This record gives sequence, C-alpha cells and structure tokens, in this order.
Amino acid sequence: MLRNFRKGAVIVGAVSVMALSACSGGSSTEASDSPATSGGSETTAEAGGLIAVITPSHSNVFFKAEADGAVAAAEELGYTTQSDSHDDDPNKQSELIDAAISNGAVAIILDNAGADVTVGAVQKAVDAGIPVFLIDREINETGLATAQIVANNSQGAGLVGEAFVEAMEGSGQYIELLGRETDTNAAVRSDAYHAVIDQYEDMEMVAQETANWDQQEAFTKMQTLLEANPDVKGIIAGNDTMALGAVAAVDAAGLTGEVIVAGFDGSPDAAQAIKDGKMLATGLQPAVQIAQMAVQQADQYIRTGSTDLPEKQTVDCILIDASNVDRYTVFALEG
Repeated sequence: MLRNFRKGAVIVGAVSVMALSACSGGSSTEASDSPATSGGSETTAEAGGLIAVITPSHSNVFFKAEADGAVAAAEELGYTTQSDSHDDDPNKQSELIDAAISNGAVAIILDNAGADVTVGAVQKAVDAGIPVFLIDREINETGLATAQIVANNSQGAGLVGEAFVEAMEGSGQYIELLGRETDTNAAVRSDAYHAVIDQYEDMEMVAQETANWDQQEAFTKMQTLLEANPDVKGIIAGNDTMALGAVAAVDAAGLTGEVIVAGFDGSPDAAQAIKDGKMLATGLQPAVQIAQMAVQQADQYIRTGSTDLPEKQTVDCILIDASNVDRYTVFALEG
C-alpha cells in the first residue's frame, strides 16, 4: 500500500529576499522577525571561548563533513570547540545542550534531532544566554535560534526530479524511498520530487516506503520491492544513503543499467556510483559551506551582538550527474 507521506506543497521563496554568495552561484535568505538577528546593536566583544558543535552521527559522511567544517572554521577564528553527535536521539541531544551550557559555551552549532522535539532544547540554550545556529535542518519555531541555515532542499530535489523524469523518458513505474518522518527535510524533498514527477501522467509510483535515511534498511526493503514489482524502471530516494542501498539491491538483482537510481545529498559514495554508471544523479547540499557560514555568523554575533542577517537562510543545491561529477569534491563542486 502506498504511504501518503507528502504534507502539502512546498513554496520556495519569501516576501523579503536578499542575496548571499554561494558555491552554487547564489542563495537567498528568508526574512524573519527574530529579535536575535535584527541589526542595530552597538555591542562589541572579544572573540574566543567554546563553540559546541552538535550533529547527527559522524558515521554518516555528510554529518561528519559539516561537523569537521564547523570545527575548522571555529578554530581558525580563535575558538575552542567540542564536537559531539546526538545520533538523532532527542534525549541525548538535550543532554549535550545541557553539557554545552554547563561548559560555558559562547555559541552552539546544531544539526538537530527533530523539528518539534528540538524547540525545547534550543529554548534552554537561549534562556542560558547562548545563541544557537541551526544548520541543515530547521525547527518548527522562529524567534529562538539566531540563525537557521539550510540547503534549499526544495530547489535541489526539484533538479533531481527533473533529471529522473528525463532519464525515465516521462513514463514507467518507479519506487520512492522516504527519509525519517520526523525530519522536515524528508517531506520537503518528497514534495519537490512530486511537484515535478506528478506532472507526467505516465509516471506511476508503485511503492513508497520509509527507509529512515538508512542504507541497510533501504537495501532490505528494495530487495522485497523489486521482487514484487519486476517492471520498475526507476528508484528515487530522499538521500544518498538510501539511494546507495537501492543501488546495492539493484546490483544484487542483476538489474544494473536497467533500473535508474537517483538520490540527494551529494555524498562521495554517490559521486562514485555516478562515475561507475550505477546511479543517475544526486542533489549536492553544500554542507561544509553551510557549517562555515554558521560559525562566521556566530563569531559576528559574539563580537557585535548581531548577525545583520535574517534568521531563515537557504543555500541553493547543485545537480551532480555524469556531466559534472569529475569536478566533484567532498560536498562541493570545483569550477
């Protein structure tokens, strides 16, 4: 049975938009009424102190890249750092926030463990006078975090959806693998995929399953789904980890070259799979750039009391496929 996971159309853009430089050739920031980000403060202070960096598991190359990027940027600016993983466990995340408060952190860089469950954790830090800079994932609250800096998931997933439809020649059966339901990005990407794919009447989704961002779970589910749906021409996944699980399942079924697989994130393993002809495309999220932006804004906030930027900020993604994969570096594209 198909799962109705989509949560309504995602509208990209805002009433007030300002340009930021980005490796993808441009990004935008969405205005927010957060008092933490408004300009006009005359406060000046010295840089330095502890910046706590908290992300999901470092066993995922994406999260390790953003954590390492944040740590490197902070240490280059003269801060000490503590880098930890909450493993997508809200309780562990809360404990790490408590530790950052106890350790006197001057800022927290956070890739959070859930859009709703993280609101309280951010509130704790803010109540303790510690600004929080969210990366990669937003929370369902504005006016708490000093910044929420994310990849433009809707724009990037739209690019992947277009490449997927083109490779499928606008028709045929396909399967969608969804990310963790508590993660806002999972719904955003799925909505953006379908905003493109659903325009084609001959594109038929025969299964939609959650694989929780996990490669092994995606592999296991895809083995069953491929057996049940022998006429499938394509698989589109909410992230590269699940896409790589699908690639392995397609390979095990002897269908490499016959079933198209597309993902999202821009991971090194996905880039290699594209080079090997086992994967069509991925949407590159500039993870390191976003982490560095958060640290730079934290530094400015610590020194001046303001970032001079809106709370909500997005950075455009880049489609990585056979045409440009040779210029790929870790979550970036050269030239």
